[in-house]
Amino acid sequence: MMHGGDIYRNHVTLDFSVNINPLGIPDSVKKAMLEAVEHCTCYPDIRCAGLIKAIGSMTGALEDQILCGSGASELFLAIIHGLKPKKIVIPVPSFYGYEKAALACHADIVWYEMKKENGFCLDNTFLEHIPEDTDLLFLANPNNPVGNLLKPNFLEQLIRTCMKKKITVVLDECFIEFTETGTQDSFLLRAEEFPNLIVVRAFTKIFAIPGVRLGYLVCGNKKWHQDIARQLPEWNLSVFAQIAGAAAAREMNYLERTIRHVKTERKYLSEELKKMGISVFPSTANYMMFYTEHLLFDQLLKKGILIRDCGNFRGLSNGYYRIAVKNRRENTELIQAIGQIIQKESRKCDGKDLIL
Repeated sequence: MMHGGDIYRNHVTLDFSVNINPLGIPDSVKKAMLEAVEHCTCYPDIRCAGLIKAIGSMTGALEDQILCGSGASELFLAIIHGLKPKKIVIPVPSFYGYEKAALACHADIVWYEMKKENGFCLDNTFLEHIPEDTDLLFLANPNNPVGNLLKPNFLEQLIRTCMKKKITVVLDECFIEFTETGTQDSFLLRAEEFPNLIVVRAFTKIFAIPGVRLGYLVCGNKKWHQDIARQLPEWNLSVFAQIAGAAAAREMNYLERTIRHVKTERKYLSEELKKMGISVFPSTANYMMFYTEHLLFDQLLKKGILIRDCGNFRGLSNGYYRIAVKNRRENTELIQAIGQIIQKESRKCDGKDLIL
């Protein structure tokens, strides 16, 4: 599996493999989706006017720069098909969806492996390794699966450097709303300043509605906006997605509560994992990555707990895992299960479980 969330082929009682808002779907969004049933006899608004207006009010982005899609994944593909880049740079480890999109247009892919000693984060040396004939660069901020944020000054320098080289930057901010400094660190409102920049976000994770499929991008380049829009199907967003999205965009208090909750529970998980001798990478998001030599995936799955084995991420190896930040009861259950596995393995190493 290249993604988490495979609850359909496993017996799972706790899914830590997908990074969904632990507060769950806001009540107003649930109510809106129920009311949307009455609109199913009509085609959805082909222009998504109500939804786009709500996104503009929520983010401050200009409405004519917003384009909606059936999740961020559809938008990544539309960007690739619309702009037709021949060479794409992807820093790794990162989200598999970038590679999938790049392969869809048969582009040459250049992998840039981020280093463990740098916390799998880009630094100034990356600027020297971008090929001159690059057409497009995929970036995630915060990165997935690590959860680290790029420093705003460095990111601005990187975008400006790419602008001089006529390189399109697709900046994935799908998890930035979980971070404490998301508003300050976001480049969503700088689309006019950087005509080579496309910022992509999603309602999927932050509003806990992955089954609804809803994402959006902000692009200040009018030609690119049109080229990308042509790649999207007519009526690509259902009435459920449009009405749910408009309701979610008004949930500002929910977003504030989310940031506080995630910060507290992320700290708890990190501290408990470190107590067990597990190496935890610093994260600002609603997930974290860690490394251990203990074989956790299969043993946790036997307990009904699914985590993300990161061994198939480019740039990583066996032993790296990603877990979502959930509520205290669920987080405690995960920590206890990991502790039991480590304790059992320790007894085996000590020979206490050997049968003579």
